[in-house]
Amino acid sequence: MLKVDGLQAAYGDSRVLFGIDLEVGRGEVVTLLGRNGMGKTTTVRAIFGLLRPRAGRVSVDGRDLTGAEPHLIARAGLGLVPEGRQVFAPLTVEENLIATARTRGKAGWTLERIYGLFPRLRERRRNMGDQLSGGEQQMLAIGRALMTNPALMVLDEATEGLAPLIRDEIWACLRHLKDEGEAILIIDKNVDALARIADRHVVIEKGKVVWSGSTPELLRSPDVKTRFLHV
Repeated sequence: MLKVDGLQAAYGDSRVLFGIDLEVGRGEVVTLLGRNGMGKTTTVRAIFGLLRPRAGRVSVDGRDLTGAEPHLIARAGLGLVPEGRQVFAPLTVEENLIATARTRGKAGWTLERIYGLFPRLRERRRNMGDQLSGGEQQMLAIGRALMTNPALMVLDEATEGLAPLIRDEIWACLRHLKDEGEAILIIDKNVDALARIADRHVVIEKGKVVWSGSTPELLRSPDVKTRFLHV
């Protein structure tokens, strides 16, 4: 579904990505792993057109979308839960959810389905975005991405800074989405939790892919954690 080939990107004269390759198929959960500052968020920004790649190719269902405007990326079926959540503070929870909603027939995501997934959002639906806790904002960011009815959802730092109970709720949500066949690309530091839901993993170091493989292969390779994931 999503295919990234040889992606290179830079901020000014500072090159950050040196040829990233990754792929996410329909219904597949893939992680993008690496220590801080290794290029994970830059990869997401380049995929979504928030940073124009210097080289390489980003395609969705075979359609070349390299460097396309973010709204065209979203229209192609990619939904983003950005690092830092970035909810719309002046809008209520419900207004946040409907602000970028796209319909996809009866099987698509609706307000009622989002409230069923996150009952707390129903309780806070009249609250403004900046009146929510960090965990509630993350639920809202996930709900807002789902309301675009994406074919692939990308989460940048899925549980960063959240309390343990809220993290568990987010992981349960992602497990539910996987069971429903949602394709997901996840960035997070909790490798053990990721291994319980992900099919494959891509590890990057200094803007390059240094390891990729299935969950069983990752679990059989403790040296990968030691060399590339531990701070």
